[in-house]
Amino acid sequence: MEQRPVEELEAAYFDYLRVERNASPCTLKNYEHALRRFRNRSRGFEHWFSCDAETFREYLFDLMKAEVARATLRLHFAALRGFYRFLRRREGLVRDPLMEVQLPKRERKLPVVLSVAQVIELLELPFRVVQPKQAPVWLPARDTAILELFYGSGIRVSELAQLNVIDCDVVAETVRVRGKGGKDRICPVGPPAIRAVERYRFEAGVRDGALFISKLRKRLSVRSIELLLEKYLAQSSIAIHVSPHKLRHSFATHLLENGADLRCVQELLGHASLSTTQLYTHVTVERIKKVYDEAHPRA
Repeated sequence: MEQRPVEELEAAYFDYLRVERNASPCTLKNYEHALRRFRNRSRGFEHWFSCDAETFREYLFDLMKAEVARATLRLHFAALRGFYRFLRRREGLVRDPLMEVQLPKRERKLPVVLSVAQVIELLELPFRVVQPKQAPVWLPARDTAILELFYGSGIRVSELAQLNVIDCDVVAETVRVRGKGGKDRICPVGPPAIRAVERYRFEAGVRDGALFISKLRKRLSVRSIELLLEKYLAQSSIAIHVSPHKLRHSFATHLLENGADLRCVQELLGHASLSTTQLYTHVTVERIKKVYDEAHPRA
């Protein structure tokens, strides 16, 4: 079979990911970066069909010498493996060179989580911190609603930014979330989060469209939410760096510590694999061991 130009092959692959696999914009961006980085750094690259296992071993060695994080390294090779599976199925590639390449094992770092007391401190900050004079009066109510909904539902920051008013059911105390791969799920939230959202909507006059808006009444971006969290952390006594994802970690860990079923937590987090959720069981074990070491006289 005649080999198509490199650019055509890549364009066909990304069309496949976008249309048939319903890949997210973030996945498409990461995969495009991975393919481009390989082409730019691989010595003697001529065509995707001309690469062999040694080509990819050299590339892997270069990444490891550059001290690229293992998670990033594995993401790059996930993109390359997906591309070669596509070439085999759609473009007549006979042999997949990546099947002969073994990657280093994934690093399993335990996620940092906040204590319940630290979470409560964070949730109370918007009404305690002095807001800028030009800020709308409803800003503390909005920020409290964001933090309460984050911790109350465990959703991702990108999922929270996409929420619309219609997604929040105050009667059922649930939110409908559009997750990875375009999959919707229903997440329960507690009364404190529901009350915070209702107060914010009333004070800000938010009736439809985007749930969380900026001072200019535009949908709040993911970056704006991250900056919001950074602002309040700077005013808190919390010594560790806290990203929106750490609130998600805290949500999952606190559920498991209080006896929640692992499968239920998996559904709430929107994890495709139970193995991803199982990481939080290690966190709870480590915290229990720490308490034991500090409290037991024979520890």
